[in-house]
Amino acid sequence: MARLSLTRQILPVIALVGVALAIYFIIVQSPDRSQAEAAEEPARVSGELADRPRVAGSGIVEPSSELVEVGTALSGLVEDVMVAPGETVTRGQPLFRVDSRAIRARINETRAAIARADAAIAEARAAENAAGQQLALYRNIDDPLAVSRAEIIRAEGNASTARARRQLAEAERAAASAQLTTARTELDRLTVRAPITGEILRIDVRPGEMVNSGPGGGGPYVRMGQTNPLHVRIDVDEDEAVRVAMGSEAIVSPRGDADKRIQARFVRAEPLVVPKRSLTNSAAERVDVRVVQLIYALPEGSGLRVGQQVDAFIAAETEAGQ
Repeated sequence: MARLSLTRQILPVIALVGVALAIYFIIVQSPDRSQAEAAEEPARVSGELADRPRVAGSGIVEPSSELVEVGTALSGLVEDVMVAPGETVTRGQPLFRVDSRAIRARINETRAAIARADAAIAEARAAENAAGQQLALYRNIDDPLAVSRAEIIRAEGNASTARARRQLAEAERAAASAQLTTARTELDRLTVRAPITGEILRIDVRPGEMVNSGPGGGGPYVRMGQTNPLHVRIDVDEDEAVRVAMGSEAIVSPRGDADKRIQARFVRAEPLVVPKRSLTNSAAERVDVRVVQLIYALPEGSGLRVGQQVDAFIAAETEAGQ
């Protein structure tokens, strides 16, 4: 029986198998380069602006009050959350409450201190009245030999001591009253209230969670804003902003729905030129530019939501003679 040769028979077979596997993996795992319809239809303009000079921009829908991010003035555990997303609240309405047991205990202690101070004031006033009457009695005696000078001095000292005790008790009561006012203020601050009338857009706190005050405290815990009307903040590149016809209306389309076109009313232009942050994810987009932000009001019933991205077209100034 003939023996198989490693170099003449086995190695060539292994090489052929390796080549076949390589071809298979190249064909199966190669990326799909076939052309397909775009997932989103690119933004386009029609109507009056279709035949006029225009400037394009991208924007984000926001409340007309801008987004209000609510934190907490005092740290602690959350006792209760009194609102829900989508709910409309009025200014001053409670949003959530932080654990108040420690401050309530401090209020009770302060009230007890006030009661002790009131009792001390009453006792000091009684002693002051008695010392005053004794001193007046000594001073009204006609016979100077009936009462010694030492007794008169002692009576004057008793009256002065009683007056000082009353003044000290009144000062302690004033201090306790000030502490009570401070504790009541802190108790009120434990209930976080709506700073404006508007809609609750998001809640990032639950009962039993810890909230912290100050910078870097973990907030905001509630996001809200006035959503009637809605505004859209449109970013226009600074090199195109000079062409914008300020005050003209804009045509706004939601990202991915170019057929829906909404006419927005000009509100204002922000005075500060800022770095570009709202990106369109276009391959040709530049991110090393600054933008002018234009604020437009959306009509009621536009169907857009806060935070939604839009494409916008704004009329441009025509050159002289055109």
